[in-house]
Amino acid sequence: MSRSEKFRALIASSLFAAFLLALSLAASPQLHARFHPDAGSPEHECAVTLIATGKYEHVDAAPTLIAPQPAVLFEKIPAFAPVWVAAPFLGAAIFEHAPPALS
Repeated sequence: MSRSEKFRALIASSLFAAFLLALSLAASPQLHARFHPDAGSPEHECAVTLIATGKYEHVDAAPTLIAPQPAVLFEKIPAFAPVWVAAPFLGAAIFEHAPPALS
């Protein structure tokens, strides 16, 4: 094995060992409390608690809250005045009947 392959194997094995340690700490809360004294508090967040809660792929985003604003644009709707508009299609009434059938 070359030097770079040994280095890659060392990095891979140490990452695997760290993940196994985190899994074992997630399975044993007493052992996790030995590493972190505040492990029981709700604000505590580490790799072990993320694995234990199933959120190791993503964490919860902070909720964004925007206070509703009153709609100033539609506060007063003006009343429309009724206007009579002639239908433009009434002039085409001559096309409404077909020519008489030849018998």
